[in-house]
Amino acid sequence: MLHYVRRNCVKRETHGVTKVLVVDDDKESRELLSEVLTTSGYSVRAVENTAAARSLLEADHGYHIVIADLRMPDGSGLDLVEHLRQRNSGHEIILMSSFISGAERKLALDLGVDALLEKPFQLSELLDLVKGMDEERRIRISS
Repeated sequence: MLHYVRRNCVKRETHGVTKVLVVDDDKESRELLSEVLTTSGYSVRAVENTAAARSLLEADHGYHIVIADLRMPDGSGLDLVEHLRQRNSGHEIILMSSFISGAERKLALDLGVDALLEKPFQLSELLDLVKGMDEERRIRISS
């Protein structure tokens, strides 16, 4: 099931190809999402934990969209979201999970997650979501 919440985000001045960061401890999932997004024209980097994600995002490599799993061995996707929102990063954030409790769902929405994807999901759902976020980003840039 897909839950999408439209948010006003900080305007990012990076033009060109949309950069996506995938954060998932499951290697097969990371590789599949990377392949599908790359084939669809996005510049994708995939990492296996929140520490690697924070490191990349702190260095600000121009990522526009962050797709993160909720539960990972070194921390939760919610921790990553909270870190990004405290920094007013402006990243579009998609959080994925096999199960998300009511409390986690509320916290995710309170933290400003742009979309929640419940596993298993159709890859077309993810691509539609990323495409919509990319189009909104391009409209903000051109405005």
